[in-house]
Amino acid sequence: MSVLSNRGMAASLATASPRHGELGWLRLPSDRRQLRLRAVRDGLIVAGLLAAVFVLVVIPSFGRSLGYDALAYWAVDPADVYGRTLQSQYALGGFRYAPPLALAASLLHSLPWWLFLWCWLAGMAAALLYLGGRWALILLALPPVALEIEQGNVHLLMAVAIVMGFRWPWTWSFVLLTKVTPGIGLLWFAVRREWRSLAIALGFTVAVCVGSLAVAPQLWSDWLRALSVNAGQSQEFSIPPPLWVRLPLAALLVAWGARTDRPWTVGVAAMLALPLIWPHSLALALAAVPFLRHRAAARRQADPDGSRRRFITLRELLGSDAEAARLGGPSPWRALALAAGCLVVALVIAVLAGSELPFALYSMSRLIVPPGA
Repeated sequence: MSVLSNRGMAASLATASPRHGELGWLRLPSDRRQLRLRAVRDGLIVAGLLAAVFVLVVIPSFGRSLGYDALAYWAVDPADVYGRTLQSQYALGGFRYAPPLALAASLLHSLPWWLFLWCWLAGMAAALLYLGGRWALILLALPPVALEIEQGNVHLLMAVAIVMGFRWPWTWSFVLLTKVTPGIGLLWFAVRREWRSLAIALGFTVAVCVGSLAVAPQLWSDWLRALSVNAGQSQEFSIPPPLWVRLPLAALLVAWGARTDRPWTVGVAAMLALPLIWPHSLALALAAVPFLRHRAAARRQADPDGSRRRFITLRELLGSDAEAARLGGPSPWRALALAAGCLVVALVIAVLAGSELPFALYSMSRLIVPPGA
Protein backbone atom coordinates (compact mmCIF):
# COMPACT_ATOMS: atom_id res chain seq x y z
CA MET A 1 0.00 0.00 0.00
CA SER A 2 2.83 2.36 0.83
CA VAL A 3 4.45 1.66 -2.54
CA LEU A 4 1.24 2.53 -4.35
CA SER A 5 0.85 5.72 -2.33
CA ASN A 6 4.43 6.77 -3.08
CA ARG A 7 3.84 6.17 -6.77
CA GLY A 8 0.67 8.17 -6.61
CA MET A 9 2.45 11.04 -4.90
CA ALA A 10 5.19 11.02 -7.56
CA ALA A 11 2.58 10.98 -10.31
CA SER A 12 0.69 13.90 -8.76
CA LEU A 13 3.91 15.93 -8.48
CA ALA A 14 4.83 15.12 -12.04
CA THR A 15 1.46 16.03 -13.55
CA ALA A 16 0.37 18.89 -11.32
CA SER A 17 0.17 22.21 -13.07
CA PRO A 18 2.43 24.87 -11.60
CA ARG A 19 0.74 27.28 -9.22
CA HIS A 20 1.79 30.73 -8.14
CA GLY A 21 4.52 30.49 -5.52
CA GLU A 22 5.14 26.76 -6.11
CA LEU A 23 8.78 25.74 -5.95
CA GLY A 24 9.86 24.53 -9.37
CA TRP A 25 12.34 22.03 -8.02
CA LEU A 26 9.51 20.11 -6.28
CA ARG A 27 7.92 19.26 -9.63
CA LEU A 28 9.15 15.96 -10.98
CA PRO A 29 9.54 15.46 -14.74
CA SER A 30 6.73 13.43 -16.32
CA ASP A 31 9.10 11.69 -18.72
CA ARG A 32 10.74 8.60 -17.22
CA ARG A 33 14.08 9.26 -18.86
CA GLN A 34 14.13 12.80 -17.48
CA LEU A 35 13.15 11.44 -14.08
CA ARG A 36 16.10 9.03 -14.10
CA LEU A 37 18.46 11.81 -15.19
CA ARG A 38 17.25 14.00 -12.35
CA ALA A 39 17.79 11.19 -9.86
CA VAL A 40 21.33 10.69 -11.11
CA ARG A 41 22.00 14.44 -11.04
CA ASP A 42 20.71 14.88 -7.50
CA GLY A 43 22.57 11.80 -6.32
CA LEU A 44 25.84 13.12 -7.73
CA ILE A 45 25.29 16.48 -6.03
CA VAL A 46 24.71 14.82 -2.65
CA ALA A 47 27.77 12.60 -3.12
CA GLY A 48 29.84 15.63 -4.11
CA LEU A 49 28.74 17.60 -1.05
CA LEU A 50 29.67 14.68 1.21
CA ALA A 51 33.07 14.57 -0.49
CA ALA A 52 33.42 18.32 0.06
CA VAL A 53 32.82 17.84 3.79
CA PHE A 54 35.53 15.18 3.79
CA VAL A 55 37.97 17.45 1.94
CA LEU A 56 37.25 20.58 3.98
CA VAL A 57 36.87 19.04 7.44
CA VAL A 58 38.27 15.52 7.71
CA ILE A 59 41.46 15.92 5.66
CA PRO A 60 42.58 19.18 7.35
CA SER A 61 41.74 17.74 10.78
CA PHE A 62 44.09 14.80 10.27
CA GLY A 63 46.52 16.17 7.69
CA ARG A 64 46.79 19.70 9.18
CA SER A 65 46.88 21.01 5.61
CA LEU A 66 44.27 23.78 5.56
CA GLY A 67 45.66 26.73 3.58
CA TYR A 68 48.69 24.83 2.27
CA ASP A 69 49.05 27.12 -0.75
CA ALA A 70 47.78 30.23 1.03
CA LEU A 71 50.82 30.07 3.29
CA ALA A 72 52.95 31.28 0.37
CA TYR A 73 50.95 34.53 0.16
CA TRP A 74 51.26 35.21 3.87
CA ALA A 75 54.89 34.15 4.47
CA VAL A 76 56.54 36.43 1.88
CA ASP A 77 59.95 37.57 3.14
CA PRO A 78 60.76 40.97 1.56
CA ALA A 79 64.48 40.24 1.97
CA ASP A 80 64.27 36.93 0.07
CA VAL A 81 60.97 36.74 -1.82
CA TYR A 82 61.87 33.94 -4.24
CA GLY A 83 64.42 32.05 -2.14
CA ARG A 84 62.19 29.02 -1.52
CA THR A 85 60.97 28.97 -5.11
CA LEU A 86 64.55 28.81 -6.38
CA GLN A 87 65.03 25.64 -4.34
CA SER A 88 62.07 23.79 -5.86
CA GLN A 89 58.71 24.50 -7.45
CA TYR A 90 57.22 22.22 -4.79
CA ALA A 91 58.79 24.08 -1.85
CA LEU A 92 56.32 24.82 0.94
CA GLY A 93 55.63 28.55 1.17
CA GLY A 94 57.42 29.33 -2.10
CA PHE A 95 56.07 32.52 -3.70
CA ARG A 96 55.91 32.17 -7.49
CA TYR A 97 54.09 35.24 -8.77
CA ALA A 98 55.32 38.48 -10.32
CA PRO A 99 57.03 41.20 -8.21
CA PRO A 100 54.01 43.57 -8.03
CA LEU A 101 52.05 40.87 -6.23
CA ALA A 102 55.07 40.03 -4.08
CA LEU A 103 55.22 43.63 -2.86
CA ALA A 104 51.51 43.57 -2.04
CA ALA A 105 51.71 40.15 -0.34
CA SER A 106 54.60 41.26 1.85
CA LEU A 107 52.16 43.56 3.69
CA LEU A 108 49.96 40.62 4.70
CA HIS A 109 52.55 39.13 7.04
CA SER A 110 51.66 41.78 9.60
CA LEU A 111 48.43 39.83 10.27
CA PRO A 112 48.42 36.76 12.51
CA TRP A 113 48.36 33.59 10.41
CA TRP A 114 44.94 32.47 11.70
CA LEU A 115 43.36 35.85 10.89
CA PHE A 116 44.86 35.94 7.41
CA LEU A 117 43.67 32.39 6.70
CA TRP A 118 40.17 33.16 7.98
CA CYS A 119 39.89 36.28 5.78
CA TRP A 120 41.35 34.40 2.82
CA LEU A 121 38.72 31.68 3.16
CA ALA A 122 36.05 34.39 3.35
CA GLY A 123 37.35 35.85 0.09
CA MET A 124 37.17 32.43 -1.58
CA ALA A 125 33.59 32.02 -0.34
CA ALA A 126 32.71 35.39 -1.88
CA ALA A 127 34.32 34.33 -5.16
CA LEU A 128 32.28 31.12 -5.22
CA LEU A 129 29.06 33.04 -4.53
CA TYR A 130 29.84 35.55 -7.28
CA LEU A 131 30.61 32.87 -9.86
CA GLY A 132 27.86 30.44 -8.92
CA GLY A 133 25.01 32.54 -7.58
CA ARG A 134 22.22 30.07 -6.80
CA TRP A 135 24.48 27.34 -8.19
CA ALA A 136 27.19 27.98 -5.55
CA LEU A 137 26.31 24.95 -3.41
CA ILE A 138 26.27 22.75 -6.51
CA LEU A 139 29.71 24.06 -7.51
CA LEU A 140 31.01 23.20 -4.04
CA ALA A 141 30.06 19.59 -4.80
CA LEU A 142 32.73 19.54 -7.54
CA PRO A 143 35.91 17.96 -6.07
CA PRO A 144 38.32 20.49 -7.66
CA VAL A 145 36.42 23.36 -6.01
CA ALA A 146 36.54 21.79 -2.54
CA LEU A 147 40.25 21.03 -3.03
CA GLU A 148 40.88 24.61 -4.15
CA ILE A 149 39.29 26.00 -0.99
CA GLU A 150 41.16 23.52 1.21
CA GLN A 151 44.49 24.41 -0.42
CA GLY A 152 43.76 28.15 -0.55
CA ASN A 153 45.15 28.81 -4.03
CA VAL A 154 44.21 31.71 -6.32
CA HIS A 155 42.29 29.95 -9.10
CA LEU A 156 38.84 31.05 -7.86
CA LEU A 157 40.07 34.64 -7.57
CA MET A 158 41.52 34.40 -11.08
CA ALA A 159 38.15 33.17 -12.34
CA VAL A 160 36.50 36.22 -10.78
CA ALA A 161 39.09 38.49 -12.41
CA ILE A 162 38.37 36.92 -15.81
CA VAL A 163 34.60 37.38 -15.49
CA MET A 164 35.01 40.95 -14.22
CA GLY A 165 37.45 41.58 -17.08
CA PHE A 166 34.64 41.62 -19.62
CA ARG A 167 33.45 44.89 -18.02
CA TRP A 168 36.61 46.06 -16.23
CA PRO A 169 39.49 44.92 -18.48
CA TRP A 170 42.14 46.08 -16.02
CA THR A 171 41.31 43.11 -13.76
CA TRP A 172 43.13 40.92 -16.29
CA SER A 173 46.36 42.22 -14.74
CA PHE A 174 45.78 39.86 -11.79
CA VAL A 175 45.64 36.91 -14.19
CA LEU A 176 48.78 38.03 -16.03
CA LEU A 177 50.77 38.67 -12.86
CA THR A 178 49.92 35.32 -11.23
CA LYS A 179 50.00 32.44 -13.72
CA VAL A 180 50.92 34.53 -16.83
CA THR A 181 49.92 32.09 -19.60
CA PRO A 182 46.15 32.14 -18.86
CA GLY A 183 46.38 35.66 -20.25
CA ILE A 184 45.78 33.91 -23.59
CA GLY A 185 42.16 34.82 -22.86
CA LEU A 186 42.94 38.38 -23.96
CA LEU A 187 42.71 37.07 -27.52
CA TRP A 188 38.95 37.53 -27.01
CA PHE A 189 39.41 41.29 -27.33
CA ALA A 190 41.86 41.01 -30.23
CA VAL A 191 39.66 38.71 -32.33
CA ARG A 192 36.60 40.88 -31.70
CA ARG A 193 38.61 44.04 -32.42
CA GLU A 194 37.81 45.49 -29.02
CA TRP A 195 41.07 47.38 -28.99
CA ARG A 196 40.17 49.75 -26.17
CA SER A 197 39.56 46.88 -23.75
CA LEU A 198 42.77 45.16 -24.83
CA ALA A 199 44.74 48.39 -24.38
CA ILE A 200 43.33 48.92 -20.88
CA ALA A 201 44.19 45.35 -19.82
CA LEU A 202 47.74 45.48 -21.14
CA GLY A 203 48.34 49.14 -20.28
CA PHE A 204 47.32 48.72 -16.64
CA THR A 205 49.51 45.63 -16.30
CA VAL A 206 52.50 47.43 -17.80
CA ALA A 207 51.98 50.43 -15.52
CA VAL A 208 51.92 48.21 -12.43
CA CYS A 209 55.05 46.38 -13.59
CA VAL A 210 56.92 49.62 -14.26
CA GLY A 211 56.02 50.90 -10.80
CA SER A 212 57.32 47.74 -9.13
CA LEU A 213 60.46 47.85 -11.27
CA ALA A 214 61.19 51.31 -9.98
CA VAL A 215 60.64 50.24 -6.38
CA ALA A 216 62.40 46.85 -6.37
CA PRO A 217 64.28 46.12 -9.63
CA GLN A 218 66.12 43.14 -8.14
CA LEU A 219 62.85 41.26 -7.67
CA TRP A 220 62.36 41.03 -11.42
CA SER A 221 65.66 39.29 -12.06
CA ASP A 222 64.98 36.95 -9.14
CA TRP A 223 61.52 36.13 -10.45
CA LEU A 224 62.73 35.42 -13.99
CA ARG A 225 65.48 33.22 -12.60
CA ALA A 226 62.95 31.34 -10.46
CA LEU A 227 60.76 30.76 -13.53
CA SER A 228 63.68 29.36 -15.54
CA VAL A 229 64.75 27.08 -12.68
CA ASN A 230 61.23 25.74 -12.16
CA ALA A 231 60.71 25.19 -15.89
CA GLY A 232 63.60 22.72 -15.89
CA GLN A 233 62.25 20.67 -13.00
CA SER A 234 60.16 17.52 -13.21
CA GLN A 235 56.43 17.95 -13.82
CA GLU A 236 55.48 14.34 -13.19
CA PHE A 237 52.78 15.19 -10.65
CA SER A 238 50.84 17.57 -12.92
CA ILE A 239 47.98 16.62 -15.23
CA PRO A 240 49.10 16.04 -18.85
CA PRO A 241 49.48 17.11 -21.60
CA PRO A 242 52.30 19.69 -21.26
CA LEU A 243 51.81 23.42 -21.81
CA TRP A 244 53.23 23.46 -25.35
CA VAL A 245 50.36 21.17 -26.39
CA ARG A 246 47.62 22.92 -24.42
CA LEU A 247 48.47 26.55 -25.22
CA PRO A 248 47.66 26.42 -28.99
CA LEU A 249 44.43 24.58 -28.20
CA ALA A 250 43.50 27.28 -25.71
CA ALA A 251 44.18 30.00 -28.28
CA LEU A 252 41.99 28.25 -30.85
CA LEU A 253 39.20 27.86 -28.30
CA VAL A 254 39.21 31.57 -27.42
CA ALA A 255 39.30 32.61 -31.09
CA TRP A 256 36.36 30.32 -31.89
CA GLY A 257 34.42 31.59 -28.89
CA ALA A 258 35.08 35.23 -29.81
CA ARG A 259 33.81 34.70 -33.36
CA THR A 260 30.69 32.81 -32.28
CA ASP A 261 29.69 34.85 -29.20
CA ARG A 262 30.57 32.18 -26.63
CA PRO A 263 32.19 34.00 -23.68
CA TRP A 264 32.31 30.80 -21.60
CA THR A 265 35.24 29.67 -23.74
CA VAL A 266 37.55 32.28 -22.17
CA GLY A 267 37.52 30.68 -18.72
CA VAL A 268 37.96 27.17 -20.08
CA ALA A 269 40.83 28.31 -22.30
CA ALA A 270 42.51 30.08 -19.37
CA MET A 271 42.39 26.82 -17.42
CA LEU A 272 43.90 24.91 -20.35
CA ALA A 273 46.67 27.51 -20.59
CA LEU A 274 47.85 27.17 -16.98
CA PRO A 275 51.60 26.46 -16.76
CA LEU A 276 50.85 23.36 -14.65
CA ILE A 277 47.46 21.79 -14.05
CA TRP A 278 46.79 20.21 -10.67
CA PRO A 279 43.41 18.69 -9.72
CA HIS A 280 42.33 21.89 -7.94
CA SER A 281 43.49 24.00 -10.90
CA LEU A 282 40.36 22.89 -12.76
CA ALA A 283 38.46 25.36 -10.56
CA LEU A 284 39.66 28.14 -12.86
CA ALA A 285 37.17 26.88 -15.46
CA LEU A 286 34.41 28.20 -13.17
CA ALA A 287 34.90 31.50 -14.99
CA ALA A 288 32.57 29.94 -17.57
CA VAL A 289 29.74 29.42 -15.08
CA PRO A 290 28.22 32.95 -15.02
CA PHE A 291 27.75 32.79 -18.79
CA LEU A 292 26.27 29.29 -18.62
CA ARG A 293 23.91 30.57 -15.94
CA HIS A 294 22.86 33.33 -18.35
CA ARG A 295 22.07 30.74 -21.00
CA ALA A 296 20.05 28.67 -18.53
CA ALA A 297 18.13 31.77 -17.41
CA ALA A 298 17.31 32.61 -21.02
CA ARG A 299 15.95 29.12 -21.49
CA ARG A 300 13.76 29.45 -18.38
CA GLN A 301 12.39 32.75 -19.69
CA ALA A 302 11.46 31.02 -22.93
CA ASP A 303 9.54 28.41 -20.89
CA PRO A 304 8.18 30.40 -17.91
CA ASP A 305 5.51 27.90 -16.84
CA GLY A 306 7.91 24.92 -16.94
CA SER A 307 5.74 23.11 -19.49
CA ARG A 308 8.73 21.41 -21.12
CA ARG A 309 10.01 20.08 -17.80
CA ARG A 310 13.23 18.74 -19.23
CA PHE A 311 16.89 19.32 -18.65
CA ILE A 312 18.61 21.92 -20.76
CA THR A 313 20.76 20.09 -23.28
CA LEU A 314 24.52 20.57 -23.48
CA ARG A 315 24.09 22.04 -26.95
CA GLU A 316 21.66 24.65 -25.61
CA LEU A 317 23.91 25.47 -22.65
CA LEU A 318 27.06 25.94 -24.72
CA GLY A 319 25.41 27.75 -27.60
CA SER A 320 25.95 31.26 -28.91
CA ASP A 321 24.96 34.09 -26.55
CA ALA A 322 25.36 37.50 -28.18
CA GLU A 323 23.85 39.32 -25.20
CA ALA A 324 26.31 37.84 -22.69
CA ALA A 325 29.19 38.43 -25.10
CA ARG A 326 28.21 42.10 -25.36
CA LEU A 327 27.36 42.79 -21.71
CA GLY A 328 29.86 40.50 -19.97
CA GLY A 329 29.20 38.58 -16.75
CA PRO A 330 27.58 39.71 -13.50
CA SER A 331 28.28 43.23 -12.30
CA PRO A 332 31.77 43.63 -10.81
CA TRP A 333 30.17 45.67 -8.05
CA ARG A 334 28.37 42.50 -7.01
CA ALA A 335 31.75 40.81 -6.53
CA LEU A 336 33.00 43.67 -4.37
CA ALA A 337 29.80 43.69 -2.32
CA LEU A 338 30.01 39.93 -1.74
CA ALA A 339 33.68 40.20 -0.77
CA ALA A 340 32.94 42.99 1.71
CA GLY A 341 29.98 41.10 3.13
CA CYS A 342 31.88 37.83 3.58
CA LEU A 343 34.80 39.68 5.15
CA VAL A 344 32.54 41.47 7.63
CA VAL A 345 30.83 38.18 8.56
CA ALA A 346 34.24 36.51 8.97
CA LEU A 347 35.51 39.27 11.25
CA VAL A 348 32.33 39.22 13.34
CA ILE A 349 32.65 35.46 13.77
CA ALA A 350 36.33 35.91 14.68
CA VAL A 351 35.42 38.42 17.38
CA LEU A 352 32.56 36.33 18.78
CA ALA A 353 34.56 33.09 18.72
CA GLY A 354 37.38 34.61 20.73
CA SER A 355 40.29 32.25 21.33
CA GLU A 356 38.41 29.19 20.00
CA LEU A 357 38.71 30.19 16.33
CA PRO A 358 42.50 30.62 16.28
CA PHE A 359 42.86 27.28 18.06
CA ALA A 360 40.57 25.53 15.54
CA LEU A 361 42.44 26.95 12.55
CA TYR A 362 45.82 26.18 14.10
CA SER A 363 44.75 22.60 14.70
CA MET A 364 43.85 22.23 11.00
CA SER A 365 46.98 23.88 9.63
CA ARG A 366 49.66 23.58 12.28
CA LEU A 367 51.99 21.40 10.18
CA ILE A 368 52.43 24.26 7.72
CA VAL A 369 52.56 27.16 10.18
CA PRO A 370 56.05 28.45 11.01
CA PRO A 371 56.94 28.38 14.71
CA GLY A 372 55.72 31.44 16.57
CA ALA A 373 53.26 32.52 13.85
